[in-house]
Amino acid sequence: MESWATFGGDLHLDLPSGRARGLGLRAALEDALRSAVRDGRLSAGTRLPSSRALAADLGIARNTVAEAYTQLTAEGWLTSRQGSGTVVAEREPQSRPAAPPPLPPRPAEPRHNLMPGSPDLSHFPRGAWLAAARRAFATAPHAAFGYGDPRGRIELRRALADYLARVRGVRTDPERLLICSGYTQGLGLVCAAMHRRGLRTVAVEEYGLPPQQAVIAAAGPSTVALALDDHGARTEQLLRTDAGLAVLTPAHQFPSGVPLRAARRAAAIAWARATDGVVLEDDYDGEFRYDRQAVGALQSLDPERVVYAGTASKSLAPGLRLGWLALPTALVEPVLEQKRLADGQSGSIDQLTLAELITSGDYDRHIRRSRLRYRRRRDQLVAALARVAPEVTVTGINAGLHAVLRLPAGAPNEEELLRQARWLGISLNTLSWCRAAAAGPDPDAPSALVIGFGTPPDHAWPAALDALCTLVRP
Repeated sequence: MESWATFGGDLHLDLPSGRARGLGLRAALEDALRSAVRDGRLSAGTRLPSSRALAADLGIARNTVAEAYTQLTAEGWLTSRQGSGTVVAEREPQSRPAAPPPLPPRPAEPRHNLMPGSPDLSHFPRGAWLAAARRAFATAPHAAFGYGDPRGRIELRRALADYLARVRGVRTDPERLLICSGYTQGLGLVCAAMHRRGLRTVAVEEYGLPPQQAVIAAAGPSTVALALDDHGARTEQLLRTDAGLAVLTPAHQFPSGVPLRAARRAAAIAWARATDGVVLEDDYDGEFRYDRQAVGALQSLDPERVVYAGTASKSLAPGLRLGWLALPTALVEPVLEQKRLADGQSGSIDQLTLAELITSGDYDRHIRRSRLRYRRRRDQLVAALARVAPEVTVTGINAGLHAVLRLPAGAPNEEELLRQARWLGISLNTLSWCRAAAAGPDPDAPSALVIGFGTPPDHAWPAALDALCTLVRP
């Protein structure tokens, strides 16, 4: 049943039945009157019909209307004075919440993306990944879709243990492997676990990725910087610090591109053994050495003193958020506890898919194709610079997805180079951006650019290379 009362003109009050609204009759009347006042259909000062008249119009008991008026008067919606009837109360104007400040405009996409840190995403192996995902779905146990082992799916841990031993010389087993959401999470888990056990200082290379240094700080420890030269980090300096963890990129230092020489690898292990310290080996692009077989993992020298950290971000795509840690036995439970606290476990489906990709051989085939593509690009980069800007030096070994371009004396400073790069539509990094805060500024550092030659898709690479040559041409 639906009825209404007319308050003169065309202003009326809708009163659905209490059953239709899930309300009692009095509550439905109160709600309808509140809505009429709130919406402005009943403005302040409007006189309402008497309880007797409204009850007759609605066909309900007078007491129901009287009790509704009394309740709304107590709430401040109505006022009632003897001899003056019931009227809509004056109310403060409803203040609307302040509009949020407008978001800053998104920066325009650069015409030439040479930012380091990403592979060519257009060559993600979609077909092989889809086929692996289908096989994974077809064979996955029902338990794979529930809560599982925080270390990750056993299928992927087994596949990785075999793959890492074969390709990188890593000595581990599935029980000591932990799957994480990329290297960044893995770094944070290790630092947080060791901080709870008393770690206060982490040694980092004087050039690296500032966001990763922020992850270390968020976990609790402070940082101290190790100097770099043409042979990698000066690991002998570890003995002069109070660090309990050293984060190194031994196979291909980021960003300088040099490998850690054998004597310094041995010094890092000797330091860890002598001080009960730990080395975290960031092997972010170990598969991509172009002129010879890559140096084996530092972890193989002492698996109980080195955490090996790997990732699919460079070999496949950072959007997968898949990384792994090969942990010393003493760190398995502490790091596992941090993983439980962080997110419980990484997603199972992508883990199962990657396991299928590896065991089928499709991952190896993708790596071989990628290695050939990026080697050609680096060769083209070196040849183009030798032709148009021979005084620009490409540092580091023939490896990876990025390069550092050291500019000659008298070249514009990095700030000016960035301004010119923006004008040319190029996005890239500078060497000073990569300098660790713990190292302090280096006023004698030469102007240098860090460019990701692996980032552009194939069709955009020639134009990006031409634009870069324009930027650095004398």
